[in-house]
Amino acid sequence: MPRPFCARRVAGQPAATIFKPGGIPVAGLEELIMTLDEFEAVRLADLDGLYQEEAARQMNVSRPTFTRIIEAAHRKLADVIVHGKALRIEGGPVRVEGQRCCRLHDRKE
Repeated sequence: MPRPFCARRVAGQPAATIFKPGGIPVAGLEELIMTLDEFEAVRLADLDGLYQEEAARQMNVSRPTFTRIIEAAHRKLADVIVHGKALRIEGGPVRVEGQRCCRLHDRKE
């Protein structure tokens, strides 16, 4: 039996939870799900430019686990872009700590 997932730390929810090609109703598209930990890995590595070691530390996972998460996220992003699918961001074994998805979307409350 596989080991249970530890909760992965994410900084917050994304500004939008669904992305799709323009001009096509979402009902007519195949939908792919990206988990919040995959979204967070893309944000940390690709947007913030962190090395995997530091990004893994921020998510409270090992570096090899971070590598698996980011590779899965990149495969999903490529599939969505190449095949014109809709992307929904939700769920996953996460613990949300904070209210921001990135420095551009800080939520002042």
